Amino acid sequence: MQLERILQKHGFGTRKGCRAMIRNERVAINGQVCDDPFADVDTEHLIFSVDGVDWPYAEFASLILNKPAGYECSRKPQHHPSVLELLPVQLRERDVQPIGRLDEDTTGLLLITDDGQLNHQLSSAKRKVPKVYLATTKHPVDQAQIDALLAGVLLNDEPEPIRAAACEIAGECLLRLTVTEGKYHQVKRMVAAAGNRVEVLHREAVGELKLPADLKPGEWRWLSAADLQQLGYGQ
Repeated sequence: MQLERILQKHGFGTRKGCRAMIRNERVAINGQVCDDPFADVDTEHLIFSVDGVDWPYAEFASLILNKPAGYECSRKPQHHPSVLELLPVQLRERDVQPIGRLDEDTTGLLLITDDGQLNHQLSSAKRKVPKVYLATTKHPVDQAQIDALLAGVLLNDEPEPIRAAACEIAGECLLRLTVTEGKYHQVKRMVAAAGNRVEVLHREAVGELKLPADLKPGEWRWLSAADLQQLGYGQ
């Protein structure tokens, strides 16, 4: 693939702008400066750098982000900054978007991608991808609430009770809940229907992929092949 096309694909601007960057010797291929925008570059295992910052070649930009509170999962936020503002502008230019949404005050594991197939697979109701949340509740959690959530609680505008895929007491006012749907405010509404109230909500896992312990709030990293496997991608 021509070098200027690689840069354009990765969000570094128009073909003309990328061409100028290359000719101004701002781009290196595997550590070697290249000033030919039309150079044919092998993209397999490619690492290129722009202004000294390394970028892996990625056909799709698929990321995991530790979402902090105070951000909306929208490209056009209404009341708070978009979570996409936590990403470099080059990734935003690739038209990445969150897979599903976390409320503004909900924290934890958020997946972001420009891969439509990955987005569809993880968002599809038929797939029933499990999502694990840790909820801090207003009142102590008891077994009756756990039993109600496992048996199913009736939510407004829902024709049938919604059941938790798994549920356990994680502390006096801590509840770990697994759901496979993606309904509006689902966890908060389910806990309310069981007689309690969510004060703080944190997503710990999607599928078998857990939020990395070393990924601090607001930080992101690329999804690896092993991560995608844990998400069941392509299966």
